[in-house]
Amino acid sequence: MTPLQDLPPPESYQTTGTGHYDSAFAVSELANASFAAVGQQLALLMNATGLSGDVLPVTVDQRLASLWFGYSFAAQGWELPSLWDPIAGNYQTRDGWIRLHTNLPHHRAAALGVLGCAGEAGAVKQAVATWDGEKLETEIVAAGGVAAYMRSRAQWLAHPQGQAVAQEPLVTWVAPRPVSLRHRPEASAVRPLSGLRVLDLTRVLAGPIATRTLAGFGAEVLRIDPPGWDEPGVIQDIALGKRMASLDLRDQTDRQCFEDLLTQADVLVHGYRPGALDGLGYDLATRDRLAPNRIEVTLDAYGWTGPWAKRRGFDSLVQMSAGIADAGAQWTQADKPTPLPVQALDHATGYMMAAAVLNALTSAAMTQRAASARLSLARMAEQLAQTPLYLAGPRIGMPAAADYADQIEESAWGPALRLRPALQVGMTEMRWDIPARACGTATACWSQT
Repeated sequence: MTPLQDLPPPESYQTTGTGHYDSAFAVSELANASFAAVGQQLALLMNATGLSGDVLPVTVDQRLASLWFGYSFAAQGWELPSLWDPIAGNYQTRDGWIRLHTNLPHHRAAALGVLGCAGEAGAVKQAVATWDGEKLETEIVAAGGVAAYMRSRAQWLAHPQGQAVAQEPLVTWVAPRPVSLRHRPEASAVRPLSGLRVLDLTRVLAGPIATRTLAGFGAEVLRIDPPGWDEPGVIQDIALGKRMASLDLRDQTDRQCFEDLLTQADVLVHGYRPGALDGLGYDLATRDRLAPNRIEVTLDAYGWTGPWAKRRGFDSLVQMSAGIADAGAQWTQADKPTPLPVQALDHATGYMMAAAVLNALTSAAMTQRAASARLSLARMAEQLAQTPLYLAGPRIGMPAAADYADQIEESAWGPALRLRPALQVGMTEMRWDIPARACGTATACWSQT
């Protein structure tokens, strides 16, 4: 079984629908390819596990694929909370621009502590203007916060981290080992991942997209968050199809529960930076001991090698670091950072993570061996930069009524509409059995043991 390394070429799958995002970069082309990667890997798994005797065609609706790169959830009769903290955003420094990401309280506190100002946008603007951008970025990161100075593509490619990421494959496979897949009699051509237990230790946004995708084909996804965790304005989009539980991995009773869950899991998906799980007592050797037959896929922001391998980050920050926001500004002739129309790095990485899970499952089914996959937002930024623009036709804006499924989704927050699925594999379609639920609302257990 060939390990998944690249996005599929456009001639290898079918497309329907029209439209593309207006951007300096091939955002809709990337959306098509990342959805197609999931479909092709699912087709291979279905063939390897006897759910299909034929090579199944993969069809991507390119309008819907692009829209899923945005927000799939539309509240009906109520309003979503803001996606952003009031001081999150782009600010001018003495020598350019910096983006502050302050959605999490400790990241906000770190930024304000370095700036030495109150938490009000005007005060932050004045304080940031007195700093050199790269120096401020360094100080905020050192304080435990997250920020990104805007670099050009040339500056990023000359930067030690940019150089390191450029040498990494899109999907890095490590630690191959014997894996014996658990029998899943529930699996069918209609729901090929039924019975698959996916333990989800991810946060916004790429990792949750990966597990949401697996749930769409029938996997049981159990997401574990720390007690009290929330992602206002985001969780409604990415909790679809999942049971949302809470555990404190610093509590001995909760640790035992987590270990029991991991022991019974078929797949572990997490977004911990290099060494972070080790610090919680779950290094690779421990994970191998507890769950020797698991498939494991993970991601980080800035890549797995280089001086920033352990740096925290998010899509909007990587766009600033990797020259995407600067290139967008040049393309639009704007005098400020111009990001992509959607958080395409998160979405494409998430779908490729799901494809990597399916690839590893197929390898285990065929050879009884599988490796673990590592992906990063920064490496996806390089992939996007190298993807040619080829789509023509109408520009995509906001979703239309026809883009949504007919039925109402009764989410934990209120009624909503959900975008129609963008991917079909043969006659196999995506659907989700559980509407979006809030963090910590489920019991930390598998539905069947």
